[in-house]
Amino acid sequence: MPSGCRCLHLVCLLCILGAPVQPAGADDCSSHCDLAHGCCAPDGSCRCDPGWEGLHCERCVRMPGCQHGTCHQPWQCICHSGWAGKFCDKDEHICTTQNPCRNGGQCVYDGGGEYHCVCPPSFHGHDCERKSGPCEQAGSPCRNGGQCQDDQGFALNFTCRCLVGFVGSRCEVNVDDCLMRPCANGATCLDGINRFSCLCPEGFAGRFCTVNLDDCASRPCQRGARCRDRVHDFDCLCPSGYGGKTCELILPVSEPATIVDIPLGTTSALAVPATGPVPHSVGAGLLRISVKEVVRRQEAGLGVSSLVAVVVFGALTTALVLSTMLLTLRAWRRGVCPPGPCCYPAPHYAPACQDQECQVSMLPAGLPLSPDLPPEPGKTTAL
Repeated sequence: MPSGCRCLHLVCLLCILGAPVQPAGADDCSSHCDLAHGCCAPDGSCRCDPGWEGLHCERCVRMPGCQHGTCHQPWQCICHSGWAGKFCDKDEHICTTQNPCRNGGQCVYDGGGEYHCVCPPSFHGHDCERKSGPCEQAGSPCRNGGQCQDDQGFALNFTCRCLVGFVGSRCEVNVDDCLMRPCANGATCLDGINRFSCLCPEGFAGRFCTVNLDDCASRPCQRGARCRDRVHDFDCLCPSGYGGKTCELILPVSEPATIVDIPLGTTSALAVPATGPVPHSVGAGLLRISVKEVVRRQEAGLGVSSLVAVVVFGALTTALVLSTMLLTLRAWRRGVCPPGPCCYPAPHYAPACQDQECQVSMLPAGLPLSPDLPPEPGKTTAL
């Protein structure tokens, strides 16, 4: 459909919709608007079709990028005289107006705006801009992807621009990325090219092996026991009556020992009558239940009740022995002490006499030393 018909249909549609239409007259844009490339808008302006521009839609739009050209239809690039190329950006007189060849090179025009340079010895490149310098003479000396630089051949020596991860005059040395020991927890560091990797031991994970794996994640403990994580291991805090690595064992219950089962042996209690004689070695024969004996009994497997019974029995025995000794001492102090060098006020006594023989006895005064022999005259019974 011609553009004029499209504009006419647009005007009719606006009339149907009730839009005001500019009346024909002096302000009618049809007299100055190129209706072949646009149409009149309701406000009297000229509305251009795509590819056309200008106040009256009289100018076509050139190809984007077109520099030295024009168009007869939209999106064209028709070059002006002396220019060539798709975008009219190549000078056809480049070799005559300006010489692009450097370092004494000769410019040769190839047509269509193209040219080439005939370079003198030791120079090369599109415009003879490069010289056969140290890089070419060394024959690509840089290793591991390094770039050789010699100021386009004019430098006295070449230098290598190394890629990341390499050093050296010719980029021949790979940087040791494990030098700073980035891996933790005894992991093995594996060096790479500008990178490293950690070979983690069992129980650890992560890039640097810093993550301790939770060995309790699988809930290995049984019987409702609490799991405590360790390094590649775990502990189970088993409830009473259970044991084993995962509390899978049921421990046997031992019966508590009784007092009858305790062997008294040489530590048996010795009851001494209050009125009878006291043996000379009574202190060595008395029962003295020490802390060491109690600990030994406890290690032997005694229960709490048995241990309490042993302690009570020992206390009663000790009290009995002390009572016996006090009664004996009291009976001794009440006895009559005849005058003599071996008699001293109680509780002192002399271990020896100057002129008489003394006998020390634990019996009360006045009692004979032997049931068959009376006391001898001149002999004093001392306590």
